[in-house]
Amino acid sequence: MHDKTLAEQAALLASGDLSSSDLVEHYLQRIEQLGGALNAFLAVDADGARQAAAAADEQRKAGKAGPLTGLPIAHKDIFCTTRMPTTCGSRMLQDFVSPYEATVVEKLRTAGLVTLGKANMDEFAMGSSNENSFYGPVANPWQEDRVPGGSSGGSAAIVAARLASAATGTDTGGSIRQPAAYCGITGIKPTYGRVSRYGMIAFASSLDQGGPMAQTAEDCALLLQAMAGHDARDSTCSPASVPDFSADLNADLKGLRIGVPQEYFAEGLDDDVAACVNAALAVLEGEGAILKPISLPNQGLCIPAYYVIAPAEASSNLSRFDGVRFGHRCENPQDIDDLYTRSRGEGFGAEVKRRILIGAYALSAGYYDAYYKKAQQVRQLVSDDFSNAFADVDVIAGPTTPTTAFARGAKSDDPVAMYLNDLFTVSANLSGLPALSAPCGFADGLPVGLQLCAPANQEARLLNVAHRYQGVTDWHRQIPASFA
Repeated sequence: MHDKTLAEQAALLASGDLSSSDLVEHYLQRIEQLGGALNAFLAVDADGARQAAAAADEQRKAGKAGPLTGLPIAHKDIFCTTRMPTTCGSRMLQDFVSPYEATVVEKLRTAGLVTLGKANMDEFAMGSSNENSFYGPVANPWQEDRVPGGSSGGSAAIVAARLASAATGTDTGGSIRQPAAYCGITGIKPTYGRVSRYGMIAFASSLDQGGPMAQTAEDCALLLQAMAGHDARDSTCSPASVPDFSADLNADLKGLRIGVPQEYFAEGLDDDVAACVNAALAVLEGEGAILKPISLPNQGLCIPAYYVIAPAEASSNLSRFDGVRFGHRCENPQDIDDLYTRSRGEGFGAEVKRRILIGAYALSAGYYDAYYKKAQQVRQLVSDDFSNAFADVDVIAGPTTPTTAFARGAKSDDPVAMYLNDLFTVSANLSGLPALSAPCGFADGLPVGLQLCAPANQEARLLNVAHRYQGVTDWHRQIPASFA
């Protein structure tokens, strides 16, 4: 059962050839038998999942089931849930159980999906390797001494190892797409505001966006359909109408103009990764697409701009965790300063502290104009580059990451080297554009991702291109040997 895609499982449920209870039980057994090696789940709600599966079967018998009813999913531990703790991978929230559900969780539950558990993640979504969790690193199912990517590495590892049919993730600088590439699955970051951030614990509010992670573009289309839409509880949520993301999955690619930025194929990109991506582009060309060389001249400024803006917003968002209202509180504080200092010092990990310090510095008097304001100006230049490019092309394509998954610990002592893993992904966040990663091959036994980016609110176009590509390739069908 676990070798089937979400869409295939949905068809089996609809035909009566499979029950939700049997499907969920199958995954719970796999989690118990195989999940320990990955450390990808922080919590599993077996009783709740069984109850929800039984209710889904009853709904189907009554003719009230939707397209996703009874399918199992895992949620990144950044989304608030009422039945399980929401820790954000941090000691700061070790015992926090939310009194309300995130809109994403609520919408997917209403659509009939069954929550299996919560996925491990880099602490407060800060990281590119899933080594920053207070609860230990997550292993990559393809080679367990490799990282799965971050910060949604737990979600990606769960889907790749077929421990759930799908998972939710969040993407602030590539945290859906990069782990999707490292683990050989499909993940989409929607347009900023397409999916509500209510109940999604904030890292960088102008960059964060939730999205689905699954085996295929078709699966992601089904999930995004349920996740997207205006939410009055989130002032940044877009009022734009939600199209049918599955309607044009099979549309012909003939005449589709795909821009290939020269900056994506420069120094820093592994030759084997480049070869896989170029082969994927050739497949799309064979499907009728037209490849056009383009330039994104400010691409080289994306990393510096991002790592000023994101920490600045993080320093503000994380100021609420002070040991007073909720979160970790130190024992026997001597005074209010001691309470703040020790609670935050004990509750936050090294990478979170690093980004808070960077952000506070960038926003401080005397440095705001020199750093934060300049970074916002660069952000506009990056956005303008995309606007200019999309005047001539329909989609932009290139590698998701410059390398395949690296060894655990290889970059732990070099934060700058770690940040460079986001080289090709942060620009979509800075511009608020939708972007997708789909598996396009292997290099030394590790997955490679093809990244696609489109104009705002054109997720359907990305899903169409990826679906047509997956219709003539089988990279998305590959399962790590230990989890087959």
